Amino acid sequence: MTSSELDETANERQRSRDTREPGDEPRRRPAIDYHLVPEQNQWFIKVFRAATPGLTFLTERYERAWLGRDVTAGVAVAAYLVPQVMAYSAIVGVPPVTGLWTSLVAMLVYAVVGGSRVLSVGPESTIALMAGLSVAGLAGGDPARIIELSAALSLIVGAWCFVGRAFRLGVIADLLSQPLLVGYLAGAAALMIAGQLGKLTRTEVDGESIVDQVASFMDVVTGTHLATLLVGVATLAAILLIHRVRPAWPAALIGVVGAILAHVILGLDGFGVEVVGEVPSGLLAPRLPQVSWNEFQQLIVAGLGVAIMAYSDNMLFARGFPAPPLPGERPSDSEIEPQGELTALGVVHVAVGAFGGFPVSSSGSRTALAVASVAHTQVYSLVASACVLIVLLVAGQITTMLPQAALGAVVVYAATKLIDIEKFVRLFRFRRREFLLALVTFGGTMVYGILAGVGVAVALSLLEMGQRLARPRSAVLGRVPGIPGMHNVADYPDSETLPGLVIYRYDAPLFFANIGDLRRKVQRIVDEEQRAYPDTRLCWLLLNVEAVTEIDITASDGLTQIHGDLKAQGIRLGLVRIKRELYQPLQRAGVIDLIGHDLLFPTLPVAEAAYLKWVSSETLEVAQSDQTVDASPPPGSIQAVWAVEEGEADPSF
Repeated sequence: MTSSELDETANERQRSRDTREPGDEPRRRPAIDYHLVPEQNQWFIKVFRAATPGLTFLTERYERAWLGRDVTAGVAVAAYLVPQVMAYSAIVGVPPVTGLWTSLVAMLVYAVVGGSRVLSVGPESTIALMAGLSVAGLAGGDPARIIELSAALSLIVGAWCFVGRAFRLGVIADLLSQPLLVGYLAGAAALMIAGQLGKLTRTEVDGESIVDQVASFMDVVTGTHLATLLVGVATLAAILLIHRVRPAWPAALIGVVGAILAHVILGLDGFGVEVVGEVPSGLLAPRLPQVSWNEFQQLIVAGLGVAIMAYSDNMLFARGFPAPPLPGERPSDSEIEPQGELTALGVVHVAVGAFGGFPVSSSGSRTALAVASVAHTQVYSLVASACVLIVLLVAGQITTMLPQAALGAVVVYAATKLIDIEKFVRLFRFRRREFLLALVTFGGTMVYGILAGVGVAVALSLLEMGQRLARPRSAVLGRVPGIPGMHNVADYPDSETLPGLVIYRYDAPLFFANIGDLRRKVQRIVDEEQRAYPDTRLCWLLLNVEAVTEIDITASDGLTQIHGDLKAQGIRLGLVRIKRELYQPLQRAGVIDLIGHDLLFPTLPVAEAAYLKWVSSETLEVAQSDQTVDASPPPGSIQAVWAVEEGEADPSF
């Protein structure tokens, strides 16, 4: 029944009520469908829609007016993507056609299951480097084995993503702070450049770490093939120049096309310049990679590292390049759901692995290009996929004229995009510790490799977080003339405190790692107060616990010890701005009964007023004694406030 029909029925009912005589039977109305029986397949539709947010958006909300921009963006991204992913294939150690297939499958699948409307998912430099290092030791230099192992690694990464989704581990992306990512990406860039030294000079460079590679290169640098070096340097110079003069142009594609033309016109093969060689064209069928159980087991740990980094990249670039909000849509509506993105990335990797591809993530450079081209939806990825498919059908002839050094130059160019000197400078200016963390991660990644770099980055993130919680900021609070409220006395030279009273704020949850720090600081405050005012005894020390959102049993016992230390010095411990969430565990631990309800206060002004009232009614000699006080909730105490809220007391206090 439509809304207009319902309104008419309501009007008719009102008219009948107005004209009905007392005692008349009410007129019956049409029955409605109360939907007590669920519709068949409704649950399946809901699950399908939740699992395919990209497809759901394209089928339900796509507007024809966006098509022109999406097509333009797709062609631009494809022009940049083709030489880029062929170069990333060289990083992994697989033929360029494998990189093209990987990008094709990744873009098609993500357009269906992905949550971002503009993210470009596919081969990415750091993930390619991680994958290459992970399979190099197992493959023994055999290109066929590298293909199988990298495909198996993709399946393992997909499995780890599904495990993460099952345990709701999307929070892992938050463990990589900005300083660590800056250092990590710079270290990965250095590894990428070192890995191309052999291709740019046509020498044999061995080693997995950058130290080994540089040492190996120094042994063979005198055997550099000059023509190969000139091709690589010229290609890199052309790409950098085009990018600087015409940033909107596909610099990498122009550089690669120029190298192909130079090979044909100048006959570079006659000068000994090696080419990529012919690669198989045509369509692939999905299959399982042929790897042994022992190889599969060895790839499990590496797959976890790749999964963490791939997901972190995905979430960071998704936050950095949000889709433009549509008419009537809030900016937050275009944000992707972290847990759902884990599932999407898992599905993408399973599909990529089934087609013999290597692990992927999102590309910041391609996403930025799509956003700059005003792409509205993942239709641009579908257009880019069509362009890649055309290249795949003719790629065999193209790569027979593409110099290896040119691909090496594209990799070096991509590496330079990962090194952001301005961010290092910004970290140095912001805080020296943040800058040091970036340098440590940079060095760890270069010296110990890309996988160890991920571990170093995560470990340092956790250590830094733990250090901030274990040694948080704190402040003694006082009044400042002319400024309402209470403030950190260290920030205002003219701040004032009440004689015999110290209010101390500790800005962190209390747990086993920082309760010792709190005990030491409390005693330091007592010593400093009594040293500054030897003629006035400190009577009350109130702990402002507004930032203490949680407490464990070790910290509860620590508060008991603080109470005992203060009591031995004739000082009473109280708590200000205590919440129910903190009150309940402290009550279970016996701390509340030890402190006493008369020293629990809801606000700072109430605490000051209670202290002043206590001073006016008690002498200092009585205050310093161990006299038992009335434990009933005085007016203004936290217990009185809660009693009013629960309707158990008169709120007139």
